[in-house]
Amino acid sequence: MNSPLPLRNPCPPGACDCQRDELLERPGADTRVLLLTRNEEQRLLERLENLQSLEDLERMQQRMFEQLGIRLQIEPSHGEVRSMRGIHMHFDTHPGLCRKTRQSIPAAIRRAMEKKPEIAWRLLDSFDLFGGL
Repeated sequence: MNSPLPLRNPCPPGACDCQRDELLERPGADTRVLLLTRNEEQRLLERLENLQSLEDLERMQQRMFEQLGIRLQIEPSHGEVRSMRGIHMHFDTHPGLCRKTRQSIPAAIRRAMEKKPEIAWRLLDSFDLFGGL
């Protein structure tokens, strides 16, 4: 007999704006994001902190979308980028995605970029006006 997949525990009342309960009550809603339990989140963060290349980052973005339904946008700021903070990371609106998770995933990617700055350089180069030339 198969047991149901474990879902993420609810956040304490008033501590998060993830709308977990509303998502569970909505018939036919995409609840894949709730499969990201705290243990699975720690595994994801560890994997993101150890990125080796821009291709690795893009592959992880694709897997997060395929497996959890969350889309992370990463792009340089409109002005000059002087540090990893100048690279903007934001999630498309997605009910069920915990506030802490929305903060910890970009932080893990920034740590990876600090360890391997060539990831950030390749990302910035991919947004360059003449990048394809």
